[in-house]
Amino acid sequence: MSHAISHLDASAPGLANGEPRIFVEDSRALPLVSIAVALRSGAASDPVGKEGLTRVMVRMLRRGCRGMSSHEFEETVDALGAEISADVSSSVITLHADVITRSLDQVVDLLAAMMAEPTFDEVEIGKLLRETQGEIVEARDSDRSLATRHFRRLVFEGHPYGRRLGGTIPSVLALTEADVRASHAYHFKRGNIAIAFAGDVREARAAELAERLVAALPPGQPVPSEITSPERHGKRRLVFVDKPERTQTQILLGEVGSHPRDPDHIALHVATTIFGGTFTSRMMRAIRSDRGWSYGAYARLPYDKQRDAFSMWTFPAAKDAAACIALELQLLQAWREKGLSARELAFAKRYLVRSHAFDIDTPQKRVHQRLDVDLFDLPADYHDKYVDHVQAVTLDDANEATRRRVSSDDLVVAVVGTHAEIGEAVASAVPGLAKVEVVAYDAE
Repeated sequence: MSHAISHLDASAPGLANGEPRIFVEDSRALPLVSIAVALRSGAASDPVGKEGLTRVMVRMLRRGCRGMSSHEFEETVDALGAEISADVSSSVITLHADVITRSLDQVVDLLAAMMAEPTFDEVEIGKLLRETQGEIVEARDSDRSLATRHFRRLVFEGHPYGRRLGGTIPSVLALTEADVRASHAYHFKRGNIAIAFAGDVREARAAELAERLVAALPPGQPVPSEITSPERHGKRRLVFVDKPERTQTQILLGEVGSHPRDPDHIALHVATTIFGGTFTSRMMRAIRSDRGWSYGAYARLPYDKQRDAFSMWTFPAAKDAAACIALELQLLQAWREKGLSARELAFAKRYLVRSHAFDIDTPQKRVHQRLDVDLFDLPADYHDKYVDHVQAVTLDDANEATRRRVSSDDLVVAVVGTHAEIGEAVASAVPGLAKVEVVAYDAE
């Protein structure tokens, strides 16, 4: 068993020996421990036609294990004063536990049973599949979720990032107990795991607890990544999600973004902050302050194992949607062609350097940064040298990164609204469209 309290490179013993890596951030401020068990694989492994499988499998982990029913499991968690949750993304599965120190051993044993000995009771699977179908229907009420789903579907057309993590009603109906068991066997191997401890736990103790967490899991190397670098499509596309009686719209514009492995990522991150990352950004001033069209106007540049999507988000009234989109395109074009000012750059760098304190102010945040370096293949010093990298960005760096990475031609526009009322105006606001889709909000 290997462990680390700093970043490890790809040749570290944990990976070479098919054993988990361990990250520890010891703090005695409170008698609390946070545990994250992360698997280097996610929903990208779902077979075509069975989207949602990984998420269903992970949710089943707490619905019975090692002689405990679902109800008994939940009662045990409550009695220990603990919280246990799980997240599934295209790239990663993460199990989280927060527990008071005196219950740490019991919660570790519970997590170990949950991971290695789930019962996958057929009746419980049936219940969860019905719940999942209900959640899919309920999600149609969220206009923002609809916009995000269809935006990502087009930006990442033909790529795992464009698939629905929770599945569709047909794909969920296709799932079987055998599928769930096969998914569990695929993901849960010792070498596919990294474990982070934060709080009231020392390094040696964390190593012992990690050994207990994975002792009953089969050996195995990390699961090969299902995710390749996404490609740009080089054209403007519009998807209009038609929903009746919408007085307000949800609008997303964007394309494939960048990754911290890209040498100009931090420069683009700084430039994006100026464009749409603060309450005084260009987008916020032009759309909210000057015109009052949308309460918020934001630009984001997240990352995953590969490049994620750069996006611009607004939510104007239906009557302002077309004009808002036209203005966003103008702002985007000006950002690319005219660049940023020295004053804007200085403000953004100050803001990012000062706000960085909130990214590292708890042991959990600090250890999760090191975990992210391991899971998402970040440069080894991405977080440790973040402030230095931000401060080193020049005006030429920021402007060149914007021109290189941001295109006004390769662009997806996703709108949720009532098509009969604003569809024609919205399409007219986006010149040069190569493709227009109109989809019903309740279409699977």
